[in-house]
Amino acid sequence: MLSTLRNAWKVKDLRKRILFTIGMILIYRLGNYIPVPGVDASKVLNLTSNSGSLLGFYDMISGGAFSKFSIFAMNVLPYINASIIIQLLTIAIPSLEQLSKEGEEGRKKIQKYTRYSAVVLGFLEAFGIYAMIRSSGALKSNNVFSIILIILTLTASSTFLMWIGDRITESGIGNGASFIIFTSIISRFPTSAYNIYKLQTTGIVDIVSLVVFAVAAVAIFILVVVASLAERRIPVQYAGKAAGGKVIKGQSSHIPINMNASCIIAIIFAMSVMGFPETIAQFWPTSSFAKFITGSPYSIFRSNSIPYVVVYFIAIIFFTWFYTQVTFKPEEMSENMHKSAGFIPGIRPGEPTTTYIEKVLDKISIIGGLFAGIIAIAPIIVQMSNKGFKDVYFASSGLLIVVGVATDTLRSLQSQLVMRHYHGFLK
Repeated sequence: MLSTLRNAWKVKDLRKRILFTIGMILIYRLGNYIPVPGVDASKVLNLTSNSGSLLGFYDMISGGAFSKFSIFAMNVLPYINASIIIQLLTIAIPSLEQLSKEGEEGRKKIQKYTRYSAVVLGFLEAFGIYAMIRSSGALKSNNVFSIILIILTLTASSTFLMWIGDRITESGIGNGASFIIFTSIISRFPTSAYNIYKLQTTGIVDIVSLVVFAVAAVAIFILVVVASLAERRIPVQYAGKAAGGKVIKGQSSHIPINMNASCIIAIIFAMSVMGFPETIAQFWPTSSFAKFITGSPYSIFRSNSIPYVVVYFIAIIFFTWFYTQVTFKPEEMSENMHKSAGFIPGIRPGEPTTTYIEKVLDKISIIGGLFAGIIAIAPIIVQMSNKGFKDVYFASSGLLIVVGVATDTLRSLQSQLVMRHYHGFLK
């Protein structure tokens, strides 16, 4: 990895891209410390104190901007949500599906629809956040001007971050939106390390628990790295053909299917479903609905409880399987393979090939779902087993994002270096 970065720095064009990316990230990080006027951030901090909750996850994604209630409190979440929605609609709406098959022009149009949808979603999410902080008593003033100021500030800032992400994608390195989230997550690590140090020095957590915690964190990190690089390769053989009087020999290739392809989205879906009732309950904290959701032993939506962990784990497996079925199209893969005179050794073309790919996807999605579920519930189990860690940021699901973005960025740099005859980390 270090050799890849060092060699990339030696190339003038890549050096400019790296410096441009760093400059954009610095602008983003500075914005994280500009507060939204008219809001008591200390009361908002109480809403995000549980790292296993939906708001705690959003605070992690925003790099702590939500708990500070800075102008970038929503981060690029409206854009991410819009991307997921448009991707699902592309499968459900034939016109969008046809547009996705029109090459670069179709991709640009879909990207334009995604940006417009992100602005609309940003406005709706900003209004929802305003309603939530109003119910928590965090507003210093509840006049019309304050309402408009908060909603427009959050919406405009999220749109500005979307623009920064696009600029990083075009003139920097890697995917801009993913890189912003990556920066947000790793920015929390020093604070978490300091909080753990304070727990040990004050005697809240003993040295044995701290060592077990550190070993578990390292083990989870290693597992995430291994799983992020793991892939199931479906072998494909292409028949030889004659071209211009010459006979071209058949070639062997493969279709790589990453085990973690749907894990991150599945965790976000599952966390949103499980955290939505608790988030709604915060609007009316004294209602019977809120008391049942947050206080009843029979509620499956009460975070840091056994029923919540079990249902959350099952939901992650289901959404991993569901999103894999939605995004991967075995019929289309089989058809494209047949058009290119390719076939899977030992499998007949057509329906048998489609069935074979479906079975492979089912197995990969279940294995990936089990892994993602274990990774997601690990911090919850740690906090349940040792109350000393309840206020420590430890969202292992964020490691999936960090490792995934880091790997993709290194691959992007490596592809640029290969063209210039350099050798780096990924070979």
